Amino acid sequence: MGMQSYHLSADGVLRSGLTEEEIRAAVEAEDGTLWLDVCGATEDDGEYMARSFGFHRLAIEDCISTSIHAPKIDEFDDHILVIVHGINHRAESEIVETTELAVFLGSHYVVSSHHDPLYSVDSVLRLVERDARPMRRGADFLAYVLIDTLIDNVMPTLDRMSEVADEIEEEVIRSPQRSTLEDIMKLKRSALQIHRVMAPQREVLNRLSRREFSIVRDEVQIFYRDVYDHIVRLEDMDQSLRDRADNALATHLSAVANKQNETMKVLSVVATIFLPLALVAGIYGMNFEYMPDLGWHWGYFAVLGFVGAVIVGVVSWFWARSWIAWGRRRVRGARTFAVEPEKLIGYIGNLKKLPHL
Repeated sequence: MGMQSYHLSADGVLRSGLTEEEIRAAVEAEDGTLWLDVCGATEDDGEYMARSFGFHRLAIEDCISTSIHAPKIDEFDDHILVIVHGINHRAESEIVETTELAVFLGSHYVVSSHHDPLYSVDSVLRLVERDARPMRRGADFLAYVLIDTLIDNVMPTLDRMSEVADEIEEEVIRSPQRSTLEDIMKLKRSALQIHRVMAPQREVLNRLSRREFSIVRDEVQIFYRDVYDHIVRLEDMDQSLRDRADNALATHLSAVANKQNETMKVLSVVATIFLPLALVAGIYGMNFEYMPDLGWHWGYFAVLGFVGAVIVGVVSWFWARSWIAWGRRRVRGARTFAVEPEKLIGYIGNLKKLPHL
């Protein structure tokens, strides 16, 4: 899809749009910092990188292949290959999708490869074109900037997922619907998708920050340690979202079950009330010629009175046993977590008595 190249010489001169010969010369001279970014690498791009940098064929296949690769670090003679994952913000999907970034790090060059356009890489490109600041501190620092911006772009997605979790929790309590269950499952799958790539990346960044690779200088390792801390924080946030999704799912199922129980309770009450009435109507609805009280003048009104008495009696009995709550509901005031000032003052006074204070 596209290839962009930049070279910052030792005297601070920035060149862009380098030819293959110029890239080879910069690699051999080990002068300054060279950055080649490849978006949507093809077989021709792979051969180009093999000719210019001498990358191993297996490493190039990882960049060309469209299959998902787990975050990892491969070490070679004069360079390392780092594969990390970020959020694919350009993907049109209801489930969060991730995309990978492959970074070849040499002593004086960085080659980045990704299949999808990345906002993080675009932001680094703009910084380089403006004043070449990310390239002034060396190739290992440039690789850090690429990885750091990719990881930082996960935070907006997690913030949006947190907002969705808030909306789901309110809807589960207020009026759970079938669409609510679908939203919960989308949240769970998105959080799990992020966890699958963030968990292995913790070890990747940990290895980059603990002096395992000589190609990463000591003064730059602290920056990779900072990215590691970011990943830990993001993983904690993602774990919290997964827990909230699980709790929302349990609450939703419980609310649906309670709603069904209320429906069954109403049907049971209705059936219990009309069962004796159906018995009375069935007896007096038989067509026998000789039945007692058929000629009684007040018989019809007596049956109606009996029916009314049965209804009132059954409903009163249910109400007395709290099987129905009509008229029993009360509005309860909202509970607050504020602590009374007297208790706070007393607590502070007890603290002053401790030896260490």
